[in-house]
Amino acid sequence: MASAGKMVRLATESIAAAGCEHPEADAKALVAKALAMRVEDLERDGTTEVTPEVRTEIERLVARRSEREPLEYIIGSARFREIEVAVDERVLIPRRETELLVAIGVELARGARVHEVGTGSGAIALALLDERPDLRVTASDLSAEAAEKARENAERLGIPLEVTVAHGIPDHIEEVDLLIANLPYITGTSIDERSPEIRREPEIAVLGESGADGLGVIRDLIAETPSGWRMALEHDTHHGPAMRGLLREAETRTDYRGDERVTVGLAP
Repeated sequence: MASAGKMVRLATESIAAAGCEHPEADAKALVAKALAMRVEDLERDGTTEVTPEVRTEIERLVARRSEREPLEYIIGSARFREIEVAVDERVLIPRRETELLVAIGVELARGARVHEVGTGSGAIALALLDERPDLRVTASDLSAEAAEKARENAERLGIPLEVTVAHGIPDHIEEVDLLIANLPYITGTSIDERSPEIRREPEIAVLGESGADGLGVIRDLIAETPSGWRMALEHDTHHGPAMRGLLREAETRTDYRGDERVTVGLAP
């Protein structure tokens, strides 16, 4: 029988050959999953023996990754701020840069009212409630499948979150202190500049009707938002100037890489 360490090396070679960005980290995650152990434990002791059955499972997982299926879909979860959310093909994979929306929400006064449009897995709303349980947070998504996944995550994490299926702002939502959204902003052209994995995510969440400049869906949400509501909207790194023109009293925040990522301001 092969050792876990050897399987990591073999998996790394296969994943690297497929052009994946972080082959060794991916390999460790997949081998650990097949062995039902933590990556940290695998790194401490790579001598664990791998049975033929487990080796077959590792090879199956590695084959999926080598076909550029996102690691998070294969693992079934993604880390976001301080929580772990379950993800699958129904929802967009939460990115680290999107954590900036949570950081903005955390700044709100005690008891503030927040609604998230386009919640997907529920990561943003759930992370916000995890860190600020005093806030009154609701969420919505136009996809019934995504809303179902958000509810599943809320139940699994034990965080109460009302999730509604709606296009844009649900009718029952009254004035909020902050409207949060990470809507589609990638275009049919700019998607080709991204890694192949993004094409495995829901098209409605990646592209939607973003239009030629990527701001189509965002403009629609701003247009339907009552004047004076405060909004925090994620966008592409080059959208900052346009976003500051779409909102009043707007400021653009930078993400962990220093890129302009979220614009906060008032609906006109």
